[in-house]
Amino acid sequence: MFEFDPTRPKWQQIAEVVRQRIASGEYPVRGLISEVKLEQEFGVARETVRKATAALREEGLIITTRGMGSFVAER
Repeated sequence: MFEFDPTRPKWQQIAEVVRQRIASGEYPVRGLISEVKLEQEFGVARETVRKATAALREEGLIITTRGMGSFVAER
């Protein structure tokens, strides 16, 4: 399980990990980013994952389509 830094919000740390995975190509362009999988991987509530994806969406790194999910944005 992921070791969280207790001095920072969990959603920020999750967003940082996802950001790094996008940058490295581990999450390819147009690849699905599953909230359920992130929730399970990090052992957090769905709302925590949603805060992280909202931050990434604001940065333009992901696009969320209602009913379909969140995908890595084209650069």
